[in-house]
Amino acid sequence: MTDAPLPVRRALISVSDKTGIVPFATFLAGLGVELVSTGGTARALREAGLAVRDVAELSGFPEILDGRVKTLVPQVHGGLLARRDDPHHMAALSAHGIGPIDLLAVNLYPFEATVAEGRGFDDCVENIDIGGPALIRAAAKNHDFVAVLTAPAHLAEVRQALMQHGGTTLALRRRLAAEAYARTAAYDAAIARWFSSANEVAFPPRVAFAGSLVQTLRYGENPHQAAAFYRTDGRAGVATAEQVQGKELSYNNIADTDAAYECVSEFDAPAIVIVKHANPCGVAVAGTLAEAWDAALRCDPVSAFGGIVAANRALDEAAAEKIAAIFTEVVIAPDATAAARAVFARKKNLRLLLAGALPDPAQPGLAYRSVSGGFLAQTRDAGRVDAASLRVVTKRAPTEAELADLVFAFRVAKHVKSNAIVYAKNRATVGIGAGQMSRVDSARIAAWKSAEAAKAAGLAEPLAKGSVVASDAFFPFADGLISAAEAGATAVIQPGGSMRDAEVITAADERGLAMVFTSMRHFRH
Repeated sequence: MTDAPLPVRRALISVSDKTGIVPFATFLAGLGVELVSTGGTARALREAGLAVRDVAELSGFPEILDGRVKTLVPQVHGGLLARRDDPHHMAALSAHGIGPIDLLAVNLYPFEATVAEGRGFDDCVENIDIGGPALIRAAAKNHDFVAVLTAPAHLAEVRQALMQHGGTTLALRRRLAAEAYARTAAYDAAIARWFSSANEVAFPPRVAFAGSLVQTLRYGENPHQAAAFYRTDGRAGVATAEQVQGKELSYNNIADTDAAYECVSEFDAPAIVIVKHANPCGVAVAGTLAEAWDAALRCDPVSAFGGIVAANRALDEAAAEKIAAIFTEVVIAPDATAAARAVFARKKNLRLLLAGALPDPAQPGLAYRSVSGGFLAQTRDAGRVDAASLRVVTKRAPTEAELADLVFAFRVAKHVKSNAIVYAKNRATVGIGAGQMSRVDSARIAAWKSAEAAKAAGLAEPLAKGSVVASDAFFPFADGLISAAEAGATAVIQPGGSMRDAEVITAADERGLAMVFTSMRHFRH
């Protein structure tokens, strides 16, 4: 085997996505390359005036079973798999009248797109490609001699190589082979996931998943860690967003932006979420985004500096002016008006992401987390509570205003690292305690932050005065609830289920608090 570029004398082209294929085939024909093709690709090339040899002519065997069998023949796979430096291989080709194939351009039936469109079971099955993956794997295995092109982007690369070197280099063929195997692996993973879902198997014996590289990142959580960003299932969010302006996103930027956008999608009214280090530090809903921003910022203006901001509808100029008034790393929203974009354009380093849509909080699917030697898988936390699902456990029932704030606070708590305590008033957070080892510590930190925010706003009383409080899990002792009452909370929402529920309920009754149980926990680790 030599490292010298290898010429292309015969190419097999059979593509579902025909982007750029006619100019590429025309280029090959100009080099004297024999073109072999099938079905619709052959028709497209002939319509462009190119001479094309059908695979059926090459093999002496027609397409059968409505095209299910057309390239699964020795005349094709022998031409792809024969080693040119092995005399026995070449003698076998000669004996059977098989010519070598030096280049394969194949992309697969659009199975993933068919599933995404919600097509029926039979349509999805018919879009499972058989011959394509077999061709790709054969060509990739014999990459010492065959170039395999599995995406429209590869056409320009190979064309450049042929123009520059007169052939394909070994380094190029090896890279294309690696991408080819990744493509067939991703394709099979998508089929396996779909079959598991169709059979209502949540956790199959083997799990395969794949992603497409969006970008390599400057580094990971820390500068000594390498990192990259991949797109998977196309769920609306940071992975599908267009970056309109600003510096390159970092690993931490993407993680925090995802946390903010998932949280803001919980609300129907205009909402703003500000995230810092994976935790919301201010959340509010209001009549306008500008009003929601003011309320969210009031919760913790210190932490909001250098934070991530998410909105659940198109950003307007008024909201953009307020957001741009402080240092902000990333802003994400479904869209932004031209006036809002112009405001953000004045902040050259601010990253503006427009996702086109919101993630659906109730969308099913699995979430994964790596552990040493494996990974954990669980269904997404799609749980949501509303006023009708709550159970009043105290002597006093919450007022209508308290009830609205309780539902709001619990939805925010779902997105705060456990142990999570969230104080809220008028559908805005006024104190958040996150990630503490003790729930009572989270309650105290949230109260302290409420007091500090009040001082910053020049108010005499802590923001938590007259608020409601949400806990992502039950209070194991009454001390956490007592701390919330001392901070000024008047109503409590929590899952319930503690051995000491009666003690906690008594403590609430003694202080005149209303309390409701959700029977749903929202741990977030």
